[in-house]
Amino acid sequence: MSGNRLGAYGVGLAIVLLGFAFAWATPAASAQATLPLEPQHDSGQSVTGAYEGWFKNPDGTFSLLFGYFNRNLKEEPDVPVGPDNDIEPGGPDRGQPTHFLPRRQWGMFTVTVPGDFGSQKITWTLMVHGIKTVIPASLNPLWEVSPFHETGINNTPPIISFGAGALSVQGPRPVEQKLVATVGVPLELHLWIGDDAKVYPGDKPLLLPPVTLRWSKYRGPGTVTFSNVKPPVEKTDDKAVVDAVFTGRSVTTATFSDPGEYMLHVVANDWSGEGGRGFQCCWTNALVSVSVRPPTSN
Repeated sequence: MSGNRLGAYGVGLAIVLLGFAFAWATPAASAQATLPLEPQHDSGQSVTGAYEGWFKNPDGTFSLLFGYFNRNLKEEPDVPVGPDNDIEPGGPDRGQPTHFLPRRQWGMFTVTVPGDFGSQKITWTLMVHGIKTVIPASLNPLWEVSPFHETGINNTPPIISFGAGALSVQGPRPVEQKLVATVGVPLELHLWIGDDAKVYPGDKPLLLPPVTLRWSKYRGPGTVTFSNVKPPVEKTDDKAVVDAVFTGRSVTTATFSDPGEYMLHVVANDWSGEGGRGFQCCWTNALVSVSVRPPTSN
């Protein structure tokens, strides 16, 4: 997180603290400031996009980083790209998910804008259960983030590779692997993982692999069932991932209920955990596109 953003956070915190001080000073104000908390629901609630910040790319363009908040505890809505799931200008399809996991999901995808984007904005509109939310995103300096390097301990994101000499990615801008599957037949998903194994001061020693994975459906017409949504990463000496302190390998399977075009999402979190403890570093996204064919006849 940049210094400017920390400064803005500090100002906001000061305003909140002053508000609390005023509420305590006047009983009437305190009564008005106490609002009932909305109960949580398993289903039927809205989904809101979350703008995480922006960063500059080596080619001079910029990437705008998005996650979302699904207010449902269990329901995973599917919202096709279109009027109810639209990023503009340039949309409606800018690579956003159409399947939404419960609760807060950090840094799921990026939207690339040109180097001369300036003071323009893009907006992500979502309509779920009749509730419309619109999230703007811009290159406001207060929202600059550093997803590839956390300066406190020089931490960097894990590396996801699809095999020796194959595609690899580090950070929130995903690469995409393309596979073919058949309805009802488990598809093996292999990953090779690398990481710098950095640990924050005060954390427990790295007795376990420093990287955790989570697979999910990102887009697609049917249900995807994983044999293990969070498959373990087993340490290996395989050098499919170079220049890494820790190297490991992981495998799970995905089974599809219906034919069509799917996208699967996998996120690799290092020891800093989901959302990077608020510092927008360090995790890595990857996508797998799967063309699913109808079941073969006997």
